[in-house]
Amino acid sequence: MLCKFLERRLTVLNPAKWEIWQDPDGTVQVIKRLLSENLRAYIPRYMVAFVFMGMVAATTAASAWIMKDVINEVFINRDKMMIYVIAGAVICIFTLKGASTYGQMVILSRVGNAIVADLQNRLFHRLTKQDQAYFDRMSLPELGIRVNTGAGSARSVIDMIVLSLGRDVLTLIGLVGVMIVQDPLMSLLALVIMPPIVVGVSFLVKRVKTYAKRQVVSNAKIGSTLQETVLGIRIVKAFRVEPTMQQRMATSVAEVERQSNKIASLTARTSPLMESLGGFAIALVIFYGGYSVVELGKDPGAFFAFITALLLAYDPARRLARLNVNLSKSLVGVRLMYELIDEQPDLEQIEDAPDIKVGRGQIEVQDVKFSYGEGAALNGLTFTAEGGKTTALVGASGAGKSTVFALIERFYDPQEGNISVDGQSIKSVAMGSLRRNIAYVSQDSYLFNISIRDNIAIGRPDASQEEIEAAARAANAHDFVMEMPEGYNTLAGDGGGRLSGGQRQRIAIARAMLLDAPILLLDEATSALDAESEAKIQAALETLMEGRTTLVIAHRLSTVRHAHQILVMDRGRVVESGTHDELFEHDGIYRRLCELQFQSRNEAAE
Repeated sequence: MLCKFLERRLTVLNPAKWEIWQDPDGTVQVIKRLLSENLRAYIPRYMVAFVFMGMVAATTAASAWIMKDVINEVFINRDKMMIYVIAGAVICIFTLKGASTYGQMVILSRVGNAIVADLQNRLFHRLTKQDQAYFDRMSLPELGIRVNTGAGSARSVIDMIVLSLGRDVLTLIGLVGVMIVQDPLMSLLALVIMPPIVVGVSFLVKRVKTYAKRQVVSNAKIGSTLQETVLGIRIVKAFRVEPTMQQRMATSVAEVERQSNKIASLTARTSPLMESLGGFAIALVIFYGGYSVVELGKDPGAFFAFITALLLAYDPARRLARLNVNLSKSLVGVRLMYELIDEQPDLEQIEDAPDIKVGRGQIEVQDVKFSYGEGAALNGLTFTAEGGKTTALVGASGAGKSTVFALIERFYDPQEGNISVDGQSIKSVAMGSLRRNIAYVSQDSYLFNISIRDNIAIGRPDASQEEIEAAARAANAHDFVMEMPEGYNTLAGDGGGRLSGGQRQRIAIARAMLLDAPILLLDEATSALDAESEAKIQAALETLMEGRTTLVIAHRLSTVRHAHQILVMDRGRVVESGTHDELFEHDGIYRRLCELQFQSRNEAAE
């Protein structure tokens, strides 16, 4: 027991064992990676900034050094000429310091802005490479924090390190040099405060890291509540959910406030530590220096130069004392950023995968099993969609119809089984080429906040205006587009919010028509249309579907009566297949669905 006690005491007393020098959570590795990835391209500009910071440090040291001549030459020797010389020197020193500070700030600001821009582009590029499963488990506010806060935190860490090394360390070296030249013994007395500061700061760092992580989580909750309220504002108002959402927001805001106050309190604790120990050191210096001047007849100018250097050293020393605490706060955001950068998609493309070659466009689904989590979405699904023909998927909600589309477009990979197009497994071809050959219209068509023209041409940016308008006419969208104030230049709004549901759907159909892909996936493509528009769109879709491999999901069975093949799905499997007439005569699930939807038995059979 005694040995263990002594070992713990020796660990505390050994500077090499202090936690500030250890790296239990990879802090040093994160900083090394951050600097190695982001500084190389800006080394020339950082070198210029370091020159400016060196000049700032030198002029700061010179302003302390010159106090010796101010006291000795002006006040003791009363040399009139030295008054002009010293005044001119002071003007030169501080002019040079001001110009150097300006140069340093401009360069570091521009480099910092460039680093943030590079990181945000890198993060967004990495984000677009993630698979659908990643977005299923990540919320929008959390992604926003990783992209925005992560890049900002990375800049903060780099700025703190560069300024600490270039400005504060160099300034301290210059000022300590002045102190040592004036009186080495007094310098030693002034530095007795260093070990207690190191120990105190290392204790604070642990707690700051904990609260900084909690603060990030609380900020994500605020973003999540705001997102749900804005996107679901009609439901919020219709069901009078405002008090509930307000309470959720108030709780999240209160959590952030508590974490912020705690972090501020912990960070501020370095101030009384520095003030008290700094005051103790200055008192020792004044006691020894004053005694030396009064009793031992030492140079009073040197004493004042020493005191000036000591006082000027206080601010950079305080910033360096807080460096580890401030780094700990910002490194939370940097780690979140690197989690996104390092995230490997579950869905991977084989190296140098060839482009898919689509001829007839026959799709084969062979014994596919897939699950989003615990329950199976598809359970041994097998079917063939003949090239150039229409295959309809019908069944109750949750039968797995939309999952089939997601797998065909390779948003996910099945856990078992295989999907192929014209005999080519979709896992063995380039994903980009696969998706270029598929046009998709969903029941909830998403439009971007760009012009209607650009929304239609999003799959074919090189399409001419004539081709865009032709696609819009075929989708029964041209007339309402031309009635808008700016026609095809009208912005669609976030998610197409400036258009009605039916208008959004027609723009989405026009987008698919313009793409002219050999495979067409229609997921309730006419669900948002009124009867008149549906009739017009259905005719346009029939033209579009002609000669293409088309898979259609429809709950309204009237839209799939004329499909070449109808697959009835239940619990992730095909339980019936055939034409409308064949399935109706079979007297199974499909027939019961028809009889539920149609008014009469004769109408269902037609």
